[in-house]
Amino acid sequence: MLAARDRLAAREIAELWDQLCGRAPRVTMASQVLLDALGLGIEQATRAAPDFASCRAFEDWLWSTGAPDAERLARYRAWRDGASPPEATAQLLDTVARMDPVFVGGVTVSNATLHNMDEVRRKDVRIGDTVVIRRAGDVIPEVVKVIVERRPKDAVEVELPSKCPVCGSAVEREEGEAVARCTGGLYCPAQRKEALRHFASRHALDIDGLGSKLIDQLVEGGLVNNPADLYELTAQRLAELDRMGEKSAENLVKALDVSRKKATLPRFLYALGIRDVGEATAAALANHFGSIKELQGASEEQIQEVPDVGPVVASHVFKFFQEQHNRDVLAALSKHIQLQAQARKVASGEGPLAGKTFVLTGSLDSMSRDQASERILELGGKVAGSVSKKTSYVVAGAEAGSKLAKAQELGVEVLDEKAFLTLLKAL
Repeated sequence: MLAARDRLAAREIAELWDQLCGRAPRVTMASQVLLDALGLGIEQATRAAPDFASCRAFEDWLWSTGAPDAERLARYRAWRDGASPPEATAQLLDTVARMDPVFVGGVTVSNATLHNMDEVRRKDVRIGDTVVIRRAGDVIPEVVKVIVERRPKDAVEVELPSKCPVCGSAVEREEGEAVARCTGGLYCPAQRKEALRHFASRHALDIDGLGSKLIDQLVEGGLVNNPADLYELTAQRLAELDRMGEKSAENLVKALDVSRKKATLPRFLYALGIRDVGEATAAALANHFGSIKELQGASEEQIQEVPDVGPVVASHVFKFFQEQHNRDVLAALSKHIQLQAQARKVASGEGPLAGKTFVLTGSLDSMSRDQASERILELGGKVAGSVSKKTSYVVAGAEAGSKLAKAQELGVEVLDEKAFLTLLKAL
């Protein structure tokens, strides 16, 4: 049993070091030196003062036992996977520990990540537990472990919800994956801002002037809930937004009008943000089905008939179009965007470029990359987004990036714009 003097010393060190960690978290070994001078170890100090926090530089972590019953509730937070490539727009469910506030490294923490259900099971975190937390990298609060001896009898195991906590759509977790995803697609509010950014991006509907900050205003102001709402905006209403003058508002309305008129089926499918459907897959789907109506009514088996579309991608596409929320948004979009039926191009496996895979990088002077892709597809070739040993040609325009370096590393034939045009003319 520690004397009252030692308890007081431990608390004073905790308070002092919390202040120091808030300013200079890297010089943290001094706290251990002070404790050693008093004859107190980390565990002793923790028992003496339950709210004690000690950070050790050689482990680069900060931890605290918190207060009794610190873990009050484990909840699921919905968010769009912004760190993934633009085509990976599926909403993830992030498992978050909601706790009584505890002071850690100069910051009051009440939420800490649990990553996913595999981590919840591995650490055996339950609702009602007291937990040890750290600020991973001195930034992100994370649950390190459970203090099992403090577990109450009524602690409840955490279960993955079957419905998205934000929009109520079905939650799916594929075999072999740690993450769970909402299937709400275009409808889910948690995905709204990122879905709109993707919809308006250069390789999708390419809506000039619709930037991230403006999208934030439109969503937060309740003016736009899904992509179809964009086409209901008026210059008068837009001009009322912050930093949006009459001229800018008129330009955006014109840009929206241009986007609805020039929208092609491949771009539109890409803009929908269907999981794992990038530009190449969107083009292949458009080429195979010819219209959004045909694709919407296709079965998984029929979708798998599209070249380079396997069972996983086919399942994602099928489920997207089966979700009623997404069908409602598509119906609303059809009132503004009249997509022309697309003539089916030469099927993969036929034509002069059959069996050839192209990767485009950099900018071309004579045509856009979209036009170059269209031409390759028309001749029976394939367009991929990354370079591999199976790539036939890399077409490198001005300011070609890492794909060119990768092609040179793998020994893939590189065509400049002149050589590419010569190849096309010879076919």
